[in-house]
Amino acid sequence: MLSSSKSDVDRYLKKADITKIFFKDLNGRTRSLSVNPSDIDGIIEKGVGIDGSSIAGIATVDNSDRILKPVPASFKIVPFMDKTVGFFVGKLYDHDGSRSAVDPRAVLENIINVAENNYGMKFVFGPEHEFFLLKKDEFSPDIHTDKLDYFGSGPSDTGEVVRHEIVKILEKCGITFEKTHHEVTSSQHEINLEPGDPLSIADRTVLFEYVTKEVAAECGMYATFMSKPFTGFNRNAFHIHASFTDENGNNLCYDKNGEFGLSEKMRNFVGGIIKYARESSIIFASTLNSYKAYVMNREAPIVRGWGVRNRSSMVRIPYSADPKATRFELRCADATGNVYLKFATLIAMGLRGIDEKLDPGKPDMGNTYQKNYIPKVLDKRFLPRDFYEALMESEKSKFLKEVLGEDLFNNYLRLKMADWEDHRTTITNIEHKKYLSI
Repeated sequence: MLSSSKSDVDRYLKKADITKIFFKDLNGRTRSLSVNPSDIDGIIEKGVGIDGSSIAGIATVDNSDRILKPVPASFKIVPFMDKTVGFFVGKLYDHDGSRSAVDPRAVLENIINVAENNYGMKFVFGPEHEFFLLKKDEFSPDIHTDKLDYFGSGPSDTGEVVRHEIVKILEKCGITFEKTHHEVTSSQHEINLEPGDPLSIADRTVLFEYVTKEVAAECGMYATFMSKPFTGFNRNAFHIHASFTDENGNNLCYDKNGEFGLSEKMRNFVGGIIKYARESSIIFASTLNSYKAYVMNREAPIVRGWGVRNRSSMVRIPYSADPKATRFELRCADATGNVYLKFATLIAMGLRGIDEKLDPGKPDMGNTYQKNYIPKVLDKRFLPRDFYEALMESEKSKFLKEVLGEDLFNNYLRLKMADWEDHRTTITNIEHKKYLSI
């Protein structure tokens, strides 16, 4: 593991062919800037100017100047087959030197500080990374790279080479993986890495997605984190495992005398997630495609609730061999949005639940997909079932505006409303099939 000192960065950068600063726009798309490594000390101190108006949700054309500064602690040397990259995560600043109010990383930094200073809580996060490896020819009748299913193995698992190369590169960056396997759908894969503090894990997610796409391309494939590329099959999820401790590292989720071994603080935290799930849905499922995954029996949760070891629940309490390692798993998120906003919103939902002493209610019993719900157009027992419904919930949310800050909240909603309008006014093949004969 590299240290974050300037001398260490200078020394290791000599091994890099190219030096890049990475960050996420409000849509969660990865952006990067190549910089001259010989001036890295000055760039760390003063940053480098960028045009924020050309980046989704960052600035307007009449006030576009922004400053991008690399985070020394995020520095990694990333060795690919044909190049070695000096990797930094970046932070955004306004031209006057103040931290940008629309930098998603700043939102996460702020909520972590609030949790530590006001609640005495520290968090451990561990997301599951799911992705598809597809043929690079997107016009092929069949773009799948295999026909395997869950834990599928054998010579036809061409993605196994990609998975192993990804974890090998990450290990050279000081990142340890826990497990890797083929997922449920053809060409779908999962890699799980060791958990850590939310900010480091969010930065690592930026690196993971970059490495995954680069390695896939080297192997003649295309990696996508799109939520649901194929009708009738499982989606790509971004399940977030999380726990919280006090300042001394004692698990605050567990209480040996509590029902299911859960502390009152844990129950309140889960209660907050459930209460604010609908109005925060646009953060965790941030594209129109995301909501096509919210269907029966495809592992994406559709009901607001929680369960003990229940994979149909929105919030699951997984089995733990050590009760003091008790955690929860949020199962409604996918990887299409901004990871910093996801983590920040999740923490804020739980803290609000603690403030309001919210009880999560009784846990889900049995398969939530098989309940006999009477169909309704609007049913608040469920997560929003489409993008527009999620937009309406978020637009009226005081909670989400407080978490994101007014500027970022307004910019984010403008982006999402434009996305919806684009889909709303575009004619699709399914409409031709249904209505062209009229």
